[in-house]
Amino acid sequence: MKSGLPLPNVTFKTRVRDESIGGDNPFRWQDMTTDDYFKGKRVVLFSLPGAFTPTCSTYQLPGYENGAADFAAEGIDEIYCMSVNDAFVMNKWAESQNLENVKVIPDGSGEFARRVGMLVRKDNLGFGLRSWRYAAVINNGVVEAWFEEPGLADNHADDPYGESSPETVLNWLREANREVAA
Repeated sequence: MKSGLPLPNVTFKTRVRDESIGGDNPFRWQDMTTDDYFKGKRVVLFSLPGAFTPTCSTYQLPGYENGAADFAAEGIDEIYCMSVNDAFVMNKWAESQNLENVKVIPDGSGEFARRVGMLVRKDNLGFGLRSWRYAAVINNGVVEAWFEEPGLADNHADDPYGESSPETVLNWLREANREVAA
């Protein structure tokens, strides 16, 4: 992906709480589309190899969660975390991380990751198909800025992290907003 390109139209299989169901598991399936998440909003999207993994759980997700007010001050309406994990895993991860500001998007089949060119094999770690680590600023469904970790490859021996960090994206937003104001 690169700046100026629209996001692919994908349907995500999500699980949402529905108290009308009752019982111990009051959730139902709900299809959400790319438009549902991105149309009419300026958002930060970041994607990572997997829920509950060390870098994702210790640095990347908490950094975006804790920096939500700073992103809002730079004109960001929502922050989304996407991974090639199913809705059950993403919801449990969000719960375990006590998320209040970042919303998770399950790309369970990897369709979105594939269509943006970020689907990689991680068989060397026993993961199978996963997303390469990246972040983006999306404005009304169009990529405004793209932050991809270096070395995109199947079975990469390392897990690079820095280009898609909240600090990098926030610095870009601040600079872009200064240029607009000048």
